[in-house]
Amino acid sequence: MKTAELRAEVARDPGRRIIVALDVPDLDQALGLARALRDVAGMFKVGLELFSAAGPRAVEAVRALGAPVFLDLKLHDIPATVAGAVRSVGRLGAALLTVHASGGSEMLRAAAEAAAALPDPPVILGVTVLTSLESADLEAVGLSGPPEAAVLRLARLACSAGAGGLVCSPREVAALRAALGPAPLLVVPGVRPAGKELSDQKRVSTPAEAVASGADLLVVGRPITRAADPLAAASAIAAEIEQSGRSV
Repeated sequence: MKTAELRAEVARDPGRRIIVALDVPDLDQALGLARALRDVAGMFKVGLELFSAAGPRAVEAVRALGAPVFLDLKLHDIPATVAGAVRSVGRLGAALLTVHASGGSEMLRAAAEAAAALPDPPVILGVTVLTSLESADLEAVGLSGPPEAAVLRLARLACSAGAGGLVCSPREVAALRAALGPAPLLVVPGVRPAGKELSDQKRVSTPAEAVASGADLLVVGRPITRAADPLAAASAIAAEIEQSGRSV
């Protein structure tokens, strides 16, 4: 699925902006959520927890339900290793695949080129700064300046190396749109409906705020998957997104 197709889908149905994060420890639980939510969610995220538990079967099983997959592995290694990993997991048919932008331009370019050579390539997304990090966390690992500055720096690096999109927190969306224009697909975790607990997320906003800032797709996990009624929770978020679009 290409970026243009994704954007066309969310234009037709604002609820398709929602990527439900299947961050659960077993495939049966993940598929139960995916079956319950596939009519309201646009995509499902298979991340490290589920992929470590079930491997490629997780992607294949979710896709068999007719749902696109966001494969969030955050690849980060030397260029040749990352290129090989992209060739391997890229054949699974995921729509989106993440690599860490901090791996550098050579690694990012290797990932983009490996993806482009596949028959049905995933969109390579450069992960900028994790939503669990703030200024003090970055300083502790030797990165000076606020997260916003680091995100913009890494975003420019990823886009210039061929990444088709970026993963950033809601707080950086507007600045990235202003600096990079409409081309990059912006996939945004750290989305919390008003009144919901933040858990380990720090740089967050509501779904409506993220969309108004220019986010394309919103990654939402625990506010949906740990809700008493996941379908109702996802439907409420979709309604909030639709309402925000009407008010713009």
